[in-house]
Amino acid sequence: MGKTLAEKILSQKSGSDARAGDIVIAQVDLVFAQDTTGPLTIRQFQAGNFERLANPSKTALFFDHAAPSPNRELANDHQMMRQFALTTGCLISDVGGGVCHQLVAESLARPGDVIVGADSHTVTAGALGAFATGMGSSDVAIVFALGKTWFRVPESIRILISGNLGRGVMAKDLALHLIGSIGADGATYQALEFGGEGLANLKMSDRLTIANMAVEAGAKVGLFPADKVTRDYLSHQKQGDYFRPLSADADASYQRQININLAPLEPTVAQPHQVDNTALARELKGTKIDQVFIGTCTNGRLEDIATAAQILKGKKRHPRTRLIIAPASPQVMLDAISTSYIRALVEAGAAIMPPGCAACLGLHQGVLAGGEACLSTANRNFKGRMGSPQAFIYLGSPATAAATAITGEITDPREVL
Repeated sequence: MGKTLAEKILSQKSGSDARAGDIVIAQVDLVFAQDTTGPLTIRQFQAGNFERLANPSKTALFFDHAAPSPNRELANDHQMMRQFALTTGCLISDVGGGVCHQLVAESLARPGDVIVGADSHTVTAGALGAFATGMGSSDVAIVFALGKTWFRVPESIRILISGNLGRGVMAKDLALHLIGSIGADGATYQALEFGGEGLANLKMSDRLTIANMAVEAGAKVGLFPADKVTRDYLSHQKQGDYFRPLSADADASYQRQININLAPLEPTVAQPHQVDNTALARELKGTKIDQVFIGTCTNGRLEDIATAAQILKGKKRHPRTRLIIAPASPQVMLDAISTSYIRALVEAGAAIMPPGCAACLGLHQGVLAGGEACLSTANRNFKGRMGSPQAFIYLGSPATAAATAITGEITDPREVL
């Protein structure tokens, strides 16, 4: 019997014949924490009386969730993390360095890797064929010290993709459609494994968005094969030497299979206060929006900013709707400047944030007031996620967000294209 991608990667990293349901101990290729989970991770590491990292060059700290620091308490945490990095020799990405998941995708993740992070959206790197998953800070502290961890090998759900996305429809719409179909717990501790001839039509930016959202269906990982799209992306990032083809075996066993044709999909929105509470954007026309936020590890890439700029160029945001843009990394920021996307967005009335998470988790740079509604390209819309628990968060694609910024209400982007 052949193996799924999850079984294949965990077999290689554990040196065993790993099958769904097995418990394995696997070597970890990259472990990281960010500035809201990192302080606890470091304290747990120190509480275990560990002094050295197992692999300093494969251990990273990122300043992205609250960077620059919005208050003195977080500033003290940043100071502590910088000192830990200086003492241990681990990798560090300081203020302005970008979102951890984007930076991992740009230069640290490779096909066949096992990656763990103290952040649930570590799953993003599954787009590159890595078994990437989030863990609690205590578990990550142990990986800091030992360089390995245990997993229960997940069962896998096969998602077969066909066709191509239509005009005004993006990968975010596919992700929301899937989560709305199977539910927020529809893939709990399972691997979502994507395949089918339609994968050739999904760029790496699309795959990163979809893998990022896998955890919103409860999945342990969201895995894509390492194929030509992966090879071309790694080459563009000057990481081409790390490419190796990786795919599931043809006779692998899956718990179930879901077929999705991209062609009939429409712009989709997740309504408050659950990601699986989905509706078509056109069905929500008339819903007033106070703030539009484009960015995050889900949709802060160059392609996302390009889409927003192309829709907003020569137009103005609605006077009662704020527009916040946060590129996911310095590379994205510089490319968006050189292509004049940033200019078009600023002229449309956007506020540009430094590379990082910005308003996503409600700490700064776009906190919502009670009664306000936001259309965000992020991955979560839980009550209180972006500030006041009396606020309302809708999730949509960069195209839907840009169209909404123009009209001041949730808008199907096909109406303004």
